Amino acid sequence: MENAKVVCEEKMKKSIVALREEFNSIRTGRASASLFDKIKVDYYDQKTPLSQVASISIPEARLVVIQPWDRALIGEIEKAIQKSELSVNPTNDGKVIRIAIPPLTEERRKEYAKLAQKMAEQTRVAVRNIRRDGNEDLKKAQKDGDIGEDEVKKGEEEIQKLTDAYIKDINKVLEEKEKEIMEV
Repeated sequence: MENAKVVCEEKMKKSIVALREEFNSIRTGRASASLFDKIKVDYYDQKTPLSQVASISIPEARLVVIQPWDRALIGEIEKAIQKSELSVNPTNDGKVIRIAIPPLTEERRKEYAKLAQKMAEQTRVAVRNIRRDGNEDLKKAQKDGDIGEDEVKKGEEEIQKLTDAYIKDINKVLEEKEKEIMEV
């Protein structure tokens, strides 16, 4: 029974981590190195994460500077950024790429807030599915004669408490992201 709770908690933790990572890909009005986490650059015919071929720095609130370790990559990096869904316009001086992060329009902020809500809801559904799986494992253990009815009830209550706590965490993470998106 204790095992079912531990397994559920591990999976729920992973769901929250995945949600935070997804939220990093949502642009806010501020520059952030994590915006470029999903960008891959053609490097010797290999799709390589941008962070492995260049340094990304944020010298100002709305400016990103990308310095490739190999200057020959500057064009490839620029192309990869333009193909991405970030809607930003990189400029280069032959040594570094500068990206001014434009402020988001009200309409775009609302779109991103809706996207964040959708991602959070998917994570809530995932957490509820984990709860269901945990409860099914408890019932299976009871059917196999490994645990009694009282232990099943106690296990279900503990898994429900976990579920409530993680749903609360998801809502908190969402609230923080919405606040970040909506700030001008």
